[in-house]
Amino acid sequence: KSEFGNPDHEGPDQLQTARYWIVEYSLSRAKERIETLKEYVAIPEVYRTANIQVLYRELRTTTLHCSQLGDNLPLSYCEFNPNDQMVAVSSWSGLCKLWTIPDCKHVRTFRGHIKNACCISWHPQSTLTQDPAMINLASSSFDTSVKLWNLQCDEPIAEIEGHTPFRVSKVKCHSSGRFLTTACYDHSWRLWDLETQEEILHHEGHSKAVHDIKFHCDGSLSATAGMDTYGRIWDLRTGRCIIFLEGHLKPVLSIDFSPNGVAAHENLVSTVKFQCNEGHYLVTVSYDNTIKLTTHPIWSALYSSKGHEQKIMSAALSRDGRCIATVSYDRTFKIWSAGKIC
Repeated sequence: KSEFGNPDHEGPDQLQTARYWIVEYSLSRAKERIETLKEYVAIPEVYRTANIQVLYRELRTTTLHCSQLGDNLPLSYCEFNPNDQMVAVSSWSGLCKLWTIPDCKHVRTFRGHIKNACCISWHPQSTLTQDPAMINLASSSFDTSVKLWNLQCDEPIAEIEGHTPFRVSKVKCHSSGRFLTTACYDHSWRLWDLETQEEILHHEGHSKAVHDIKFHCDGSLSATAGMDTYGRIWDLRTGRCIIFLEGHLKPVLSIDFSPNGVAAHENLVSTVKFQCNEGHYLVTVSYDNTIKLTTHPIWSALYSSKGHEQKIMSAALSRDGRCIATVSYDRTFKIWSAGKIC
């Protein structure tokens, strides 16, 4: 038995190895993040405040850059690739598609799911250092499957099994690219080793379906959002739930970590996204058809627009913060920008 010792958190032999690996990886990432934060804090406050005000002023000028019909059925999820030059979109038709940014030209269609595709997620090194023939994306579906894709084929190169008969609502790649996590409607979330494509952790803790899951930027923690109205923060190094998040009266559909450590809608909020790196603002989209930008931590409104004809299912924020993508039940996806993006 491993020194982690608690029988509630036992797993295969690979789990202990993975936990030690995550400890070393996350400590290195945390050190880099703290050094960057120290450099930021060393900047005189007057200049930091001025830069944030410039950012907020630009965000207030956010406009719709382009709109594209993405599929014949409602779109469910979107995510920018690591270099922000493409966006991946999943659809209730079961198809997943890649589109270029900023001209919204269709690049590739991934075919493999036989029911609604719920989510699609990029490998963190895709289009950077990852071989195009290797795993570059993962997608999940109502058909209980998780499929792995490269950038050269329309068909999946591998499939992760083990969720039957339950819907897999979200997939997310770990920042290292070594692991993949899945949120499942059997009340559990799983951690998979992409090198072996084997499950190394199967964790329960919610009393209803797990709808969303995210990793902390250091790679040490994960956060889950449940249909039981609760959120939970998990330590991947021990498998324990370290923070219990309560306060919602209805199912929690989206969760995200602020990189350095609320907006209101008139209907269900489908996605929340913090600005990458600095976390100076929050993007939210809702079933009230609106997209909103809100300052953090003051929580004052920056921008609001009702740009879709029907409910907005998901949103993505580019890593450089210059673009926001939204996908809607009206079958379109839209790109929003506060300035030139090409």
